[in-house]
Parts: sequence; C-alpha cells; structure tokens
Amino acid sequence: MTNRRIRKLWQYLRPNWTSILIGVVSLFIVNVLGVYIPLMIKNTTNTLSTRFELGHLQQQIILLAVLISLMWAIRIVSRIALFGAGRQVEIYLKQKIFDHLLKLEPSYFSINTSGDLINRSTSDVENIRRLVGFALLSLINTIFAYALTLPAMLALDLPLSLMALSVYPLMLITVKVFSGKLRDQQSEIQKNLSDLSEMIQEDISGIALIKIYSQEENERAAFNKKNQALLQSNLKLVQTRNFLFAIVEGITSLSLLILLWAGGIAIFKGQIKVGDFLALLILIERLVFPTALLGFTITAYQRGEVSIDRIEEIFQSQPKISNIDHPLALSKNEVKGAIKAINLNYTYPGSLVPALKNLNFEINPGELIAIVGGVGSGKSTLANAIPRMLDIAPDQLFIDGQDITSVKLEDLRRAIAYVPQESFLFSTDIRNNIRYGDPLAENLKVERSAKLAQIHQEILNFPEQYDSLVGERGITLSGGQRQRMSLARALTIDAPIIILDDCLASVDNQTASEILKNFSNAQGKTIVFISHQLSAAAKADRIFVMEKGEIVQIGTHSELLEQTGLYQFLWQQNQLEKILQ
Repeated sequence: MTNRRIRKLWQYLRPNWTSILIGVVSLFIVNVLGVYIPLMIKNTTNTLSTRFELGHLQQQIILLAVLISLMWAIRIVSRIALFGAGRQVEIYLKQKIFDHLLKLEPSYFSINTSGDLINRSTSDVENIRRLVGFALLSLINTIFAYALTLPAMLALDLPLSLMALSVYPLMLITVKVFSGKLRDQQSEIQKNLSDLSEMIQEDISGIALIKIYSQEENERAAFNKKNQALLQSNLKLVQTRNFLFAIVEGITSLSLLILLWAGGIAIFKGQIKVGDFLALLILIERLVFPTALLGFTITAYQRGEVSIDRIEEIFQSQPKISNIDHPLALSKNEVKGAIKAINLNYTYPGSLVPALKNLNFEINPGELIAIVGGVGSGKSTLANAIPRMLDIAPDQLFIDGQDITSVKLEDLRRAIAYVPQESFLFSTDIRNNIRYGDPLAENLKVERSAKLAQIHQEILNFPEQYDSLVGERGITLSGGQRQRMSLARALTIDAPIIILDDCLASVDNQTASEILKNFSNAQGKTIVFISHQLSAAAKADRIFVMEKGEIVQIGTHSELLEQTGLYQFLWQQNQLEKILQ
C-alpha cells in the first residue's frame, strides 16, 4: 500500500488505537504460545523416547491442554479487539461521509449521482472495514508467525528448515504478479456496482413514469445488462483469486512434502531426533495457514485500496460555498429584509454565457416583489443567489446592508424561507414535513401555516390527517399538494425574507392568488415571488422583468402595461391564453 493510503488508513484507525494495541499484544502472545507448544512437545517426545514415565506424560498432556485453551481464549480476544476496531472505523467513516456531504453545495450532487455516493458510503466502507479488521488481523498474525517461528525452526535444524522454505520466494513472486490485476478487477466491480445502484434508485423514484410509458421491459433489459456486467466482473475476480489461491496452497503443500521427504531420510540416518522433527513439522505447519491466507488478505487489501481512493475522492471535494474567517452574525429577529444588488453577475461553471448580468436593484423591507420572464431568463438563478446557494462573488449582494458573503451561512439561511421549484418532502408524516425547519413547532403553529398555504382542509381529508405518511419524496400527494406543503413549511419558520421560486405552478390561479394574499398579509416580511402566473404577479408591489440574465423592466403592474416592452407582450399573451381556454 502506498504511503498516502497508509497515512489515510492510520487516520481511520488512530481513534481506536487502544483496541488495536490489545489485539496486537494478544496476537503476539498467541504466536509465542504457538512456538512454545511445539518445543514443549519436542522435549517431551525426546525424553519419553529414552525413558518412558506415565506420570510425566500425564503432566505434559494436562499442561498442553491448559496452554492450548489459553491460546484459544487469547485468540478470541485478539479477534474481538481487531474486528471491533474495524466496526468502529466503519461507523466513523459513514458518519464522516454523511457530515461532509451535508457541507457540499447542491451543484456537487448534480455531477455525482446519488447511486454512486450511496455505494461509496456502504460497499466501499464495508471493504475498508474488512481491510482494517480481517486483513489487519491476518497481516499482523503472519508477521508474528514468521518472526517467531522461523528462528525456532532454524535453531532446530538449519538445512531442513531452508529446504522447506526454499519454495516460499516463488509464492511471494506469484502474489506480486497477481496484485495489480486483482486491484483493477476490484475497481471494475465497484464501478459496475455503482451503476447498478444508481439505476435501482432512479427506477424506483420514477416508477410511475415507467408504467405510464409502458417501459417495464426496456428497464428490465437495461437492468439485466448492468447486472450481467457486474456478474462478469465478479466472475473474473473470482477466477483470478481462486487461481492465485490454488498456486499458493500448492506451494505450501510442496514445502511440507519436501520436509517429510528430507526429514524422513535425516531420521533414518540419525541426523535429527524424532522430537525435533515432530516440532519442525508442527512449526512449518504453523506457517501454512497464514501463508495460504495471504491470498485472502491480498484480496481484502486490493478491495480496501480501491475503496480508500473512492472515499477520499468525496473528502477531496471541498465546499465552494463556506464561511469566511470570522463571519458576521445575523440574528433572524433583527433582520428587516432589505435586499440590494450592485452589478450582480454570475456564470455557471463551464458556461460562457452569464446567467446573471449586471443586476442592480433594491428591495425594501416588507415589500412584495414579483419576478417574471421567459424560461432561462435567470429568475431561479437570482432566487438561488440570495441565500448563497450559488458561489456569488463578494460586494454584489447585500441584506440589510451586509454583504451576504461576509455573513455566517447558517444565520443567513435561517433568515430566509426559500421554496424552490421542485417541492421535496421527506418520507415521514405531514406534520414533521411542515415543521422540518422548526422541529419543535407546536401543532397550532403547524396548522396555522397549513391554513395560510391553503392545504389545511385537504390534510383533514386524509385518513390520519397530519399524522398521515406522505411516502418517498411525497409520492402519495399531487404536485399542487406537495407545493402547498412546502409553502406551509416556509411559513412555519417565520423568516423575515421569503423567496417563492415558481412554487405555485401546479396550483390554480385562484388558489395561487389566495396564497399570495396570505403571504402579503404577513407583517413586515419581504417576499420575492417568481412566477409565470402573471395574474398573481400583478398583485405585487413591484414587478421585475428579466430577459437573458438582465432586469429589463421594473415597475408596478399598471406602470409596466403602459410601457412597450417584454411585460406588455407577456401580459397580452397571458390574456389571449385565458380567452382560448
């Protein structure tokens, strides 16, 4: 393993150094006993071969039973300690990954699929657990076995020991030759597993669409293709691994055969005592298991090596939006709600065309502002810029005179209730979804917010009312119901600034107007309302008209109707659509 990976592995293990130390010391004691017992058998055998005493034999058998039992108990301690450390690393990594993902901006998740991230957080973490559990135990045990057993073997009979060990370099060369291939095959498995996880998640989320378009057979075929790719990559790894294990086991068996052949001749010639030869057989046998296990250790190592890289890729992605050193505190209760933009510009990464271009405006505290414009005009980009969901440059956007890039992120976002276009609901009951931003909100506050969002009466018609489960992503609700519950959630946190990003698209005009009226009656709140529903937008204090990332018109509904421009055209088009309906 490279130095970089070893350092990362040590970072994972360091909090559990006590368990690891207990495991290592226990393994050392086990291996000391594993060497001492054959030497004790040697002395007993040689003594009994010259003068047989039943009492002495019985004493040695009892002592041998005690030592074997002690070795067995200490081995269990070592396994509990080292496997326990592996489990602790697993828990630590899962928590660290989740905490890190929460810090990353939404754009990260548009590039990295949730299926792949879930696979890294589960399957790859499992591989690292095996590496620091099973592989670590096996590696330490192999080191102690060789370090303690080899000197004892060489002391018993140098020629026979060297003959028995003569084939071991061949085994190490074989393992080295196969290691690169095993790593590449393991990397391919992880990739195919991520692809499969991603497809499962997408199809479950889009199951209604699949059925509407009768695409079950195509999805089944696509899944089978990915599943077969995963099967083939697994089979390739199994074939390589089994071939390697067979070679390793064959080499260790050859070593034992050499010792039996050469040792038998040495006993016949009187060059070695029976007890010494018996001890030598037991000692070389002690090396067979850790050596044969080396293949499994290599597999766990290769998996862990690939998984460390895949997990570290997540940690290397640092949040682009974060607090500056010594950010300004912003109390939600003290925010008045004034918003100001000075030459606000923003271009999405990889794009050459600005999404926002030289925006200059002021929104007064308590003002209701509607933002209208065609698709792609920059409305949602502006909505995302205010709570710093985008990486906005300093000295461009201000709240109550404070540059938003200098304000503590948590304080800034607590002061803003933001309802995006896509209404997301968690897989819990309606009550907890509405009070998500304020988990301790009382039932009366939750119901009040639902009434203002025009969803209360519909909730009362559900079987369990506010305790009804909404299903994954709110799948059991209509689009309009999901949007209005998201609005109720925004009202519950009682923020001084409310941003509604076209979140009434699935609500009829009359209901949308009622909701907007309720929002307008919210005392002292600044409301930025983005919508394609011009009849609702017309009731705003002022209207911002956007086109190609710029604000091309600002005024009241009546003022803009008197101007020749985009708003007049959009309004005429809106009225024509009403006539044709």
